[in-house]
Amino acid sequence: MEGLTVATDPLLQPFQLKNLTIKNRLMMTSHEPAYPEDGMPKELYRAYHVERAKAGLGLTMTAGSAAVSRDSPPVFNNILAYKDEVVPWMRELTDACHEHGTAVMIQLTHLGRRTRWDKGDWLPTVSPSHHREASHRAYPKQVEDWDIERLIRDYADAAERMHAAGLDGIELQAYGHLMDQFWSPLTNTLEGPYGGSLDNRLRFTFEVLEAIRKRVGPEFIVGLRYTGDEMLEGGLTPQDGMTISQRLKDSGLVDFLNVVRGHIDTDPGLTDVIPVQGMRSAPHLDFAGEIRRQVDFPTFHGAKIQDVATARHAISSGLVDMIGMTRAHMADPHIVQKLTEDREAEIRPCVGANYCLDRIYQGGAAYCIHNPATGRETTMPHTIPPADQQRRVVIIGAGPAGLEAARVAAERGHEVLVLEASSEAGGQIRLTAQSPRRRDMMGIIDWRLSRCEALGVEIRYNVFAEAEEVLAENPDVVIVATGGYPIEDMPTQGHQLVVNTWDILSGHVAPGDKVLLFDDAGDHAALQAAEIIAHTGAEVEIMTPDRTFSSEIMAMTLVPYMRELQRPNVTFTPTYRLKSVERADGELLARITSDYMDLDHERRVDQVVVNYGITPMADVYFELKEHASNGGEVDYDDLIAGNPQSVVRHAEGGFQLFRLGDAVESRNTHAAIYDALRLVKDL
Repeated sequence: MEGLTVATDPLLQPFQLKNLTIKNRLMMTSHEPAYPEDGMPKELYRAYHVERAKAGLGLTMTAGSAAVSRDSPPVFNNILAYKDEVVPWMRELTDACHEHGTAVMIQLTHLGRRTRWDKGDWLPTVSPSHHREASHRAYPKQVEDWDIERLIRDYADAAERMHAAGLDGIELQAYGHLMDQFWSPLTNTLEGPYGGSLDNRLRFTFEVLEAIRKRVGPEFIVGLRYTGDEMLEGGLTPQDGMTISQRLKDSGLVDFLNVVRGHIDTDPGLTDVIPVQGMRSAPHLDFAGEIRRQVDFPTFHGAKIQDVATARHAISSGLVDMIGMTRAHMADPHIVQKLTEDREAEIRPCVGANYCLDRIYQGGAAYCIHNPATGRETTMPHTIPPADQQRRVVIIGAGPAGLEAARVAAERGHEVLVLEASSEAGGQIRLTAQSPRRRDMMGIIDWRLSRCEALGVEIRYNVFAEAEEVLAENPDVVIVATGGYPIEDMPTQGHQLVVNTWDILSGHVAPGDKVLLFDDAGDHAALQAAEIIAHTGAEVEIMTPDRTFSSEIMAMTLVPYMRELQRPNVTFTPTYRLKSVERADGELLARITSDYMDLDHERRVDQVVVNYGITPMADVYFELKEHASNGGEVDYDDLIAGNPQSVVRHAEGGFQLFRLGDAVESRNTHAAIYDALRLVKDL
């Protein structure tokens, strides 16, 4: 914000939390990026948090749910806080962050029913009722008296381990996990003393807190991250949330409240708690602010606070004391440093694609869709080092891969020219952003264009690069990032009668009135096209040969699509395959078969839209191969090890040649940008 300084920016002011001074108001809320090894926060986990600490982050909250018990198995590759061996690993992480003045806490939890019995040690899941959670589907054992005694002890043991590791504090997780499964009437069917009245349902929490205090003493910081309103009929109400908040304060056992709103037992519920692209920013901030106002107690919050302006408003208006920008710090770990150096305009934006969280909930490690160094801090740089020698780099294509290659090459100090066939940069992302709900994807392109301009990259538009034009530039390196185009030929008959999803997305072809959309790729293009078609009122059937539709679109990102497409004029048909299309009586006759058995079904429609994926557009690459010293070859061992490419196939060749992204094969935006970073950082 213009005119703000380190001394006047609300985000950069210290916050005193009991005996702890947090140097600014920005934090990463508790989250599990799924980087542990054998349940321990080893080198990569430490490097991930230290990178943000080096940039000046006030508080880093490790672990979205470090497990306190063996019967809380690590479905998200959680830290195993029930093991003594966690102590030295957490001490190393904490000490490394403390060296940069960053406070460190950890979230401890028992998942309760939010896990599965066939994970970890194959122990029964446990909860205050037998009701299963829709997302994880396990039917829990109803907790017994001896379980409660054991669980209280496990929480206290885990807290004591974190105190011994030198952390500044802990946070207990109470939304969707065991602790608030006791709280909610929907998930607690026990009779007294732990069921029935609100007092009884809170008893487990206060017994845990009392046990923790006996182990860690009065000075160690303890807080709760909890739901103040389940937003479910029969569940915890806002008034319940206010009562619980006040009782937590009055107990004298906790030092801060970290407030969220909603429930996470279903994909839609989780996505409302942690909104994704196209959903409202900061939807629960005012609710957290109301709890802070009424309870008058240190309050933290984070839920789609993806930009500095929103975070600054949260603090300057007194809504909360600490504001979480977790996914934003995945996109750019150096937010605080850029604020203190008056470089706010250089912050790499979080575009809300939610690739990070969707990967975690699918069992993978968290990666940012357009910062491939996040989660790879031990192998990929966030800050690009200069090269020993300047080279002339010519890049063909100004999509995400091409622009990342240009940015990184320019950061290295090379002379960079980008040739783009279109009149605008963006490639397939520009097509994606035609859908209003996904327009934030253009942040991936806009940020790189801004950095390229600042670094002196030359971009020539409306240039359909031929080999002769490229050679005339006397390059030392040529990078082909031309992307791809839809696979147009159907495997069977009738391809001339169909249109592809790109035709619908671009507006080049209007939707029909009765449409069969056949999706053989399972990616965003199909559902984006389906949204456009459905919004016209047309009847649309989305068919896939897969056992599930849209297999490449992960859980949370699927939610907004389904809210648009669960309407009477849309049907989903898995496990069937389009065989052929022909004209018949003024209509299109689509013949349908199956991979499971030989079928001959029919659909009579007026439009068939197909999505077979992308094929590389790499003619210029193959034209240039014979002129390149490496013949286009990449030494994968050197690429993975972070060494410069040194392949020589044609000693007389005047330049090295590489290709990236969809110009190689159909993958995704993250893969294209990662291709560029890991190759070009060593040029």
